[in-house]
Amino acid sequence: MNLFRTGILMAALTGLFLAIGYLIGGPTGMVMAFLFAAGTNLFAYWNSDKMVLSMYGAREVDETTAPDLVHLVRMLTQNAQLPMPKVFIAENPQPNAFATGRNPEHAAVCCTTGILERLNQEELAGVLAHELSHVKNRDTLTMTITATMAGAISMLANMAFWFGGDRRNNQMGAVGAILIMILAPLAAALVQMAISRTREFEADRMGATISGRPLWLASALRRISSAADRVENVDAEAHPATAHMFIINPLHGGNFSNLFATHPSTEERIARLEAMAAQMGQAPEHGPWS
Repeated sequence: MNLFRTGILMAALTGLFLAIGYLIGGPTGMVMAFLFAAGTNLFAYWNSDKMVLSMYGAREVDETTAPDLVHLVRMLTQNAQLPMPKVFIAENPQPNAFATGRNPEHAAVCCTTGILERLNQEELAGVLAHELSHVKNRDTLTMTITATMAGAISMLANMAFWFGGDRRNNQMGAVGAILIMILAPLAAALVQMAISRTREFEADRMGATISGRPLWLASALRRISSAADRVENVDAEAHPATAHMFIINPLHGGNFSNLFATHPSTEERIARLEAMAAQMGQAPEHGPWS
């Protein structure tokens, strides 16, 4: 059901993109919009991981430079039956983590120094299992394409404002161009939010299955959510389109993008994980990862 819903939402995003192209330039504009979308998504497909990791100044680590972290990722990867991803650390005081890459064979997981300092091994295992779930479900590709489309829609909407009202063969006029400039990015943000929320709940569920302990992730979410509210993520504020990639929303209230949160409430996520743990007959305890 989640996969079907994601497909419908991505189709809506594509339809919105093509509709704006049509309103700007008729059938020709729609074709140009389609070609532009195809080109940007092709670029994002091959280069998204490098771009995002570079934005956050992440450095790759191995068994020599970060043995505990790499060992933990390897154990969870084996549980998830995935290829071993590249492992990165970003010098960032906000506790957070994300995964990127076009497929499981070209994936990377990244932890901030803030999350490594604040979480114990059990909680970190819960977070990493969540990120590996995104890799297993190919959410990293889905969300990259979604972010690319949303950004392109905003660009087209601005074009509609500046050029739409001046074209005689364009029936929407200046008022229509203004409405498109305002409403199209809002609609794209809502669709992006809906897709991200759907995938976060599923990654929580699957991540808890991979680690075998839903309460580890619940404890991690509780701890890092509280800290993330107090610690600013300067890099994320500079690149708000990447906010959906993190396990916890890295943005603070001053940004317009925060009006459309890409993450479900932490309380609801924790409640679902606790219910899952109860169904499995588990209570908070120390496990083999500590």
